[in-house]
Amino acid sequence: MTARNLSLDSIEELAQEALARAGAAPAQAGPVARATRLAERDGIRSHGLMYVPVYAEHLRCGKVMGDAEPEVSQPRPGAVRVDAAHGFAHPGIDAGWPAFTAAARKQGVAAMALTRSYNCGVLGHHAERLAEEGLVGLCFTNAPASMAPTGGHRPVIGTNPFALAVPDGAGGARLVIDQSASAIAKSEIVLRARQGEKIEPGWALDALGNPTEDAEAALAGSMRPAGGQKGFGAGLMVEIFAAALTGANLGLDASPFSGPQGGPPGTGQFFLAVDPAAFAGEAFDVAMTRLAQSITAQEGARLPGARRAANRARIEAEGVSVPQELLDRIAAA
Repeated sequence: MTARNLSLDSIEELAQEALARAGAAPAQAGPVARATRLAERDGIRSHGLMYVPVYAEHLRCGKVMGDAEPEVSQPRPGAVRVDAAHGFAHPGIDAGWPAFTAAARKQGVAAMALTRSYNCGVLGHHAERLAEEGLVGLCFTNAPASMAPTGGHRPVIGTNPFALAVPDGAGGARLVIDQSASAIAKSEIVLRARQGEKIEPGWALDALGNPTEDAEAALAGSMRPAGGQKGFGAGLMVEIFAAALTGANLGLDASPFSGPQGGPPGTGQFFLAVDPAAFAGEAFDVAMTRLAQSITAQEGARLPGARRAANRARIEAEGVSVPQELLDRIAAA
């Protein structure tokens, strides 16, 4: 398979141009192109350029409104609400960000809820953004139903990730936990299906509720929760925060994040920001340093997010090898 090596600047430009061709205004396309760059930078290919043709398709068929203008309100001092207006999630997040972080610093804790939103890409990047501002970030996002409850076979909730990031006291993140409630992110199964590869045992069930290693059968069936009923419980928690608390669509009612079927997904995000200075003060950093060192001191152990950080340094220097087939699909989008 032929490929081209692209710089991160080129990747962002490529995404921006494709989204603009599909009908996204600069205010919508810019934040999504930036998020695409960050996903490729961290080696998270399933959320990078691979998604650009999907974004373009959704702009053209009306699942995403390319001219959406997010509306921000602040009904309580520590509560920021964003109506993403069925545009991309990233511009809505950016629109509410200043009021959200200001409220967290003033109140000690604040929340931002997005409704009528869309796929927000790598959830951990939003939590990390909070950590870079010296705040502990806890983020939730729901997704179209693709995961059945333990013992069942009809999807009820999505893969529903949550992310936590902790500041390092120097403008970065000490650790970033970013995990879905399912055994694997659905985008990984989509990627395997596109490449004609099998999936790993334990990732999914087919439409009849039987274990499968066939990616296409998995997409027609349901994802398996990580850790059985515990994973489903984590996904249910995310659904409550990201959908019920925001007024967004439940996963049961959201249209798929892939394909042109249905209208806008209308999913939601819920972000919590906590200022450590309001609670533990300097003791927070002391505790986190000791906790982190107790992990990294063990041979073979690493902090959550360490692999992404290693990818980041390498890819920023070397660029990204992008299959020509993907470049052709983006050009045709």
